[in-house]
Amino acid sequence: MAYLMGAVRELGEFTRDIRCSRIFESAALLPADATPEMNMPFLNMAVSARCELEPLALLEKLKQIETALGRQKRGFWGPREIDMDILAIDAVVLESDELNVPHKELLNRDFAIFPLMDVAPKWHYPVAGEFLGKTPADIIRAKGYMLGKQLHDTGCVIND
Repeated sequence: MAYLMGAVRELGEFTRDIRCSRIFESAALLPADATPEMNMPFLNMAVSARCELEPLALLEKLKQIETALGRQKRGFWGPREIDMDILAIDAVVLESDELNVPHKELLNRDFAIFPLMDVAPKWHYPVAGEFLGKTPADIIRAKGYMLGKQLHDTGCVIND
């Protein structure tokens, strides 16, 4: 929880109008060869904010915040203190080696789309295909995502 609070505090240095979602706890996504110590639950939240930075500059700032908060490199699937991703930016569609917006796995991650629904309920998925124009709530319904054992609302919110 301290990492999430620290991230919001740091975001306040270069953004405005910050809104925080509820905090959700999810089971870790693990590779087949995961060790037992990798099986730790994650806390997930989304933040909506106004920012003047271009997407790649914003990504660089997020990586700097992760480092400043103490993120250790433990490999792609390893546990992490904090992991900050850009889920969506208005109607922006960006595909590059460094960054994909919307996040390339957004539709497959209930732990990302539920928090996104909290902070951007009227956002519409901008990529051509089955979900074009759908809101986060529409996507949740279409995908059959539900809160339960694998993903639950902690009842906590960081006051922004």
